[in-house]
Amino acid sequence: MTEVPRRRKAARTIATALGAAAAVVVTSLVAAGPAAAANLLTNPGFESGTTGWTCDSGAAVTTPVHSGSGALASTASGAKNGRCAQTIAVKPSSTYTVSAWVKGNPVYLGITGGGQTWTNAANYTQLSLTFTSGAAQTSVELYLHGWYGAGTFNVDDVVLDGPPGDGGGPPPGTGPGAPATPVATGATNSSISLTWGAPSGTVTGYKVYEGTELKATVTTGTSATISGLTACTTHTFTVTAYNTDGESAKSNPVSAFTSGCPDTGVPKRALIGYLHTSFANGSGYIRMADVPDSWDIVNLAFGEPTSVTSGDIRFSQCPVAECPQVESEAEFIAAIRAKQAKGKKVLISIGGQNGQVQLTSTAARDKFVSSVSAIIDKYGLDGLDIDFEGHSLYLNSGDKDFRNPTTPVIVNLISAVKTLKARYGAKFILTMAPETFFVQVGYQFYGGSSSGGDSRTGSYLPVIHALRDVLTILHVQDYNSGPVTGLDNQYHNMGGADFHIAMTDMLKAGFPVANTGFTFPGLREDQIGFGVPAAVSAGNGHTSPAAVQQALTCLVKGTGCGGYQLRGGASPGLRGLMTWSINWDRYYNWEFQNAHRPFLNNL
Repeated sequence: MTEVPRRRKAARTIATALGAAAAVVVTSLVAAGPAAAANLLTNPGFESGTTGWTCDSGAAVTTPVHSGSGALASTASGAKNGRCAQTIAVKPSSTYTVSAWVKGNPVYLGITGGGQTWTNAANYTQLSLTFTSGAAQTSVELYLHGWYGAGTFNVDDVVLDGPPGDGGGPPPGTGPGAPATPVATGATNSSISLTWGAPSGTVTGYKVYEGTELKATVTTGTSATISGLTACTTHTFTVTAYNTDGESAKSNPVSAFTSGCPDTGVPKRALIGYLHTSFANGSGYIRMADVPDSWDIVNLAFGEPTSVTSGDIRFSQCPVAECPQVESEAEFIAAIRAKQAKGKKVLISIGGQNGQVQLTSTAARDKFVSSVSAIIDKYGLDGLDIDFEGHSLYLNSGDKDFRNPTTPVIVNLISAVKTLKARYGAKFILTMAPETFFVQVGYQFYGGSSSGGDSRTGSYLPVIHALRDVLTILHVQDYNSGPVTGLDNQYHNMGGADFHIAMTDMLKAGFPVANTGFTFPGLREDQIGFGVPAAVSAGNGHTSPAAVQQALTCLVKGTGCGGYQLRGGASPGLRGLMTWSINWDRYYNWEFQNAHRPFLNNL
């Protein structure tokens, strides 16, 4: 959380970071005129229509082409991204190169489970990547797709170069097409129901997968109920079709959630604010007893480390010299109890602009757990808010799979928070307040690059993903941000309703993550809020109350979206609104509280 003026940081220009991170794309471009490759693909130049390919849209065209007489033209619109895929037999433990000439805005080329690359290209440009098949792998799925709502893109002269497989899979194009993207139609504490559209071709049955695990086989109809699941957990499924000739490529994934999440006592529409308790700031000090009851969650700012890598977190009230009106410790604790008696939640927030925390070792992890527990126990708090900024979180070079991170500062943080959750139980509240740089920007430039990208980009994604089933609320800081590209492939600038709509929609809908080949699943709507400065002096990106309320109305009801199409649909259960800070709101005569508390009550 950026504090003003004591803790003001230099404005981060994310547009500059994006420019540096764009090296991820540049390094994947290949100069024209490579030597001829041994191509394992069927119909690689789309001279025979889409034979051999499974496409959710698209057809062969005669112009524009890169070479020959045909190319693919596919359109990304609505819920479809224009995906075309082909499954090819490969040899285990073998290295392959895949390339394609593409034209569009943007176009992705990838191998399922083997990475991906992409570019924006006004003219035909060649994408290329390499991958190594697994020790027992006999087939791969090569895919190309555009981006939701970005329109038509073109593909030509696709190549998969490497040793041919030995028949470990069906011949390309002989099985049925891939089913349409499945839709979750219902859930219980232990099951999720799915339905999907039938593909082209003769179908004997369908298989439902979670990752690589077969969860169900269906021989009648196009629906299934997956049982035996754990309450309040996230699951991502794909579906294939099969017949006597073979099995299709997998459908696009769908993420869904079982019910049965514990009641933490947080209201349906929460107003969340940070309280400057360890410093005064230019906005002045507020005693805990004087915090209005409009605030449902009060985050104590901040618990800070004794050193960057110690893991030892300390919290203390503002010194009397800085805050003459500070209450005694006994009065502070009594005021927390009084808030809790009214159903309010009080959390310790760790980090902030100055509180850089890097859990680089297991010793630091364990000290983090013990010291944070000591704070929670001393003051009788309800949970933890993670507000790591700066260089607290980063990704080591090569740590490209957000589902299975290896960077110690990420792994140790995840382990520490899970330990705290287990210690305090189901009522323990966990919130996070990352900046857009660490989340939404990461879908394009995850982990930066070795050629100049910022290794912090998207570094919250593995943390959010690993903790999604214990996370109470993610309220991203929609401020102190440069322009960010949304799911509509358009730049959105902070300070207006469309920025909050686009950024929050990404959290609900999910998004493919650059450099990984995988999709970040959306969160439950009750886990999502967004953050805005309480006043013009509180942070760069202040949004007028009218614009904030327009964004909330769009996100909750699906109306008044100003032309933006919600990819994740309306979210009636959207949790609420966060601000920096309660102190700044008081300084500006409670404009934020007075505008948004009644609005949230009636939304």
